[in-house]
Amino acid sequence: MSFSPRVTVVIPCRDDADFLDACLAALAVQTRPADRVVVVDNASTDASASVARSYGADVVDEPLIGIWPAAARGYDEARGSADIIARLDADSRPHPDWIAQVVRAFVADPGLGVLTGGAEFYGASPLVNYLGDHWYVGGGHYWIKKVLGIPLVFGSNFAMRVSVWERVRGQVDRTNPRIHDDLDLTIRLRPSDGVRYDPELRMPVSARPLVTQRGLWRRVWRVVPTFAASWPEGAAWRRRTNAAPGRSADAYTPDAAAWTSGDDDWTPEFGR
Repeated sequence: MSFSPRVTVVIPCRDDADFLDACLAALAVQTRPADRVVVVDNASTDASASVARSYGADVVDEPLIGIWPAAARGYDEARGSADIIARLDADSRPHPDWIAQVVRAFVADPGLGVLTGGAEFYGASPLVNYLGDHWYVGGGHYWIKKVLGIPLVFGSNFAMRVSVWERVRGQVDRTNPRIHDDLDLTIRLRPSDGVRYDPELRMPVSARPLVTQRGLWRRVWRVVPTFAASWPEGAAWRRRTNAAPGRSADAYTPDAAAWTSGDDDWTPEFGR
């Protein structure tokens, strides 16, 4: 990789204009600016697209509602303009040196393929924020590492080489809005992809999915269908190989009628 790799930040967004404004404002004052920011407008009915354009971000549309369809659309869009794809959610508020940290890590380690970090939850009580950091995200990192042998890729705070996305884009269940996109991506990765968790790479994110039992339980329960969607690729005996058979990314035929936005994990507050 060159000494100054091109970084494209991808932000999926649905009806989250206010959060997106704060996220893009934080990106605008990075010590190492992004080379490109791509906001994926996932059928928003608010001013999300206008907010994105006001900050100079490129807006691409993804009509199939869901985190995975929107995120995958953004990663595909970034392929021709980046060496590194960095991912945020609309309610992420990156510290000023976030991109600089990411770039330093990839430049220093040619074997690094995916870099992920932790969370600093905001917007709830100190107890909820603490539990979100140490139990929800921290527990996810611990148990996924136990099961898969690699760290959990945290969707609100990670970056990957374009070459990694090129390898897995046909294997992930990219049109399935019922599963965790970041966990599905993690399942398709292998140790040879160079996945690393950096506890110093912190990301302030909204605690809104943690403030109700229903919201929290829905997110925890989605771990089950996410593993089911990847079977048998996610099985331990299949993970002993570096390459897993997959499907062509262009072979998917989404059935938008089979999914309603009212059931989606990101509505009415898309992003968490």
